[in-house]
Amino acid sequence: MFHYLDGQLHAERVRLSEIAGAAGTPVYVYSSAVFASRFREFTEGLAGIDHLICYAMKANSNQAILRLLLGLGSGFDAVSAGEIERAAAAGAPGGRIVFSGVGKTGTELRQALDTGVRHFNVESEPELAMLSEIAASSGRVAPVAIRVNPDIDAGTHHKISTGKAENKFGVPVSRVREVYRQAAQLPGLRIVGLDMHIGSQITALAPFEAAFRRAAELVAQLRADGHRITRLDVGGGLGISYGDSDAQLPDAGQYCRLLQRTLAHLECEIEIEPGRYIAGPGGVLLTTVLYAKQGEGRRFLIVDAAMNDLHRTAIYGAWHDIQPLRQPRTDADPEEVDIVGPVCESSDTFARGRAMPPTQAGQLLAIRSAGAYGAVMASEYNTRALVPEVLVQDDRFAVVRSRPSIADIIARDIMPDWL
Repeated sequence: MFHYLDGQLHAERVRLSEIAGAAGTPVYVYSSAVFASRFREFTEGLAGIDHLICYAMKANSNQAILRLLLGLGSGFDAVSAGEIERAAAAGAPGGRIVFSGVGKTGTELRQALDTGVRHFNVESEPELAMLSEIAASSGRVAPVAIRVNPDIDAGTHHKISTGKAENKFGVPVSRVREVYRQAAQLPGLRIVGLDMHIGSQITALAPFEAAFRRAAELVAQLRADGHRITRLDVGGGLGISYGDSDAQLPDAGQYCRLLQRTLAHLECEIEIEPGRYIAGPGGVLLTTVLYAKQGEGRRFLIVDAAMNDLHRTAIYGAWHDIQPLRQPRTDADPEEVDIVGPVCESSDTFARGRAMPPTQAGQLLAIRSAGAYGAVMASEYNTRALVPEVLVQDDRFAVVRSRPSIADIIARDIMPDWL
């Protein structure tokens, strides 16, 4: 719900310039209404079948966001012990947390058992053996779903592909039945389901259909082998528009109709793990133009946000739509600019050759669709403080993560006694 009203860009009914004035820039701003409406698209689309929407916390794990989604009935997909603690701190019971991740440590497995997570999405035979040993030695039983790598190309960026044979995730599809046979013989384990996730920012339904049909075939085979498969976790990955294309992307309704058509007959509880689709459009990164600089044949807008605040453009070459907070005049001729940050890296660039309305130092910009994989991936590179986060609901807003002081950052260093 980011829109111009009376010439100013708003989040719901709050002027973004008011938030920038109160919290400073750069600052992340989230719209409660967007998160809620995107989540409800899935709940409405999956009505009539047994399901649980497990929000993928890695997209945005601020506790205010988790509490908001929990209130809407969300479960959570966690990929670390830290994310399990975050979900629990936001009020989520263990039975609504699924524990995924390719490199779970023994300590994390013990903590997840103590929490009573819904189930473990196990990624390998060594992990299966470790979990069995830990659970059996403590007299407990761990519910498990084994993640299959279906060798399906999701057609997404190679850095966020997870379902091809060359990727590190899951058990090869050719060995799934054998691994389930092993799991059934191990103490301390209880097979409850099958897990599959083929990637992120998937912008077509065909890869999902191929994955869903393969999952349905595997469920039938595993049941024929004598395994009780009651849950099918099909992961997430539904992509969003970042403003770089006019193509019509599939929405949650279309995704859910496909899921219903291909999987409802299995009579499993269907678990999905959307993250970006819910969080991405729900956030913006506000930044101030520090300098307008004329280079040799190029004009630069140097802003106070940097690659350590929003990594996506640096590591994926990702596009984000960028808008001025003050609505531009319709007769203003655009200028071609590079929008860059202050970090001493050439990759600290948010846009190259971008057509923008005339923009000068001191103006505020909003980097759109920054609610996912923004604040959660941020760092303190160049001893830059982590960006604060603000949540908006209707006509009010609150800082839900504050900006640390530089003194706080430096104080975390510990000087050895010999210096």
